[in-house]
Amino acid sequence: MMKAFPFTVIVSVFLLLAAPVPGFADEPLDTGQSIIKKQITAFLSDDAAMAFSFASPAIQGKFVNQDIFFEMVKRAYQPVYRPGNFAFGRNKVSDSEIVQEVVIAGPDGKDWTALYQLTKQPDGSWKINAVRMMQAAPGPEI
Repeated sequence: MMKAFPFTVIVSVFLLLAAPVPGFADEPLDTGQSIIKKQITAFLSDDAAMAFSFASPAIQGKFVNQDIFFEMVKRAYQPVYRPGNFAFGRNKVSDSEIVQEVVIAGPDGKDWTALYQLTKQPDGSWKINAVRMMQAAPGPEI
């Protein structure tokens, strides 16, 4: 006669197997999303130095200083500089790059999609290397 496993043992084993493994799971993705949130917070606080610190060396090298970078973001990336609500969408993660979609309600009420590209630096950190803005297509009239 075979003895059945107690239900709690089966559930416990399932939960153990389904739990993310520390240090693996979504570590680069979580880090990338955290960096994006911190940069947006810096923009909202008008903290040019902090916002600039999340940019990759390649991006930083295109600007004489953090203030010029900040002015460019204000002018060309208004939805990122002053977002309403924003949410993370789809993403693609590799060993050296994260591409993260961020859906943003712009200050003008229009919806935007920002595609952030983050690259892994030689020291293991992640930095924002590019942001591509696309205005969301209008939804159907209700």
